[in-house]
Amino acid sequence: MKKGIHPDYKLTKITCQCGNVIETRSTVENIHVEICSACHPFYTGKQKLVDTAGRIERFNKRFGIKSDK
Repeated sequence: MKKGIHPDYKLTKITCQCGNVIETRSTVENIHVEICSACHPFYTGKQKLVDTAGRIERFNKRFGIKSDK
């Protein structure tokens, strides 16, 4: 590796909105994320409520798609 061309690799904290803090090493300091492995539905097995019904209905109405329900 050439010297002097690589960024500093330092200790950093990744903070999630759920309050989980993960310490790791990165070139970026103090990373803030919206979702992490402690609160993500894939890892926890719990379903989170996401309000997309209005978006789907608006898409179907816009493009003339009729739902089977």
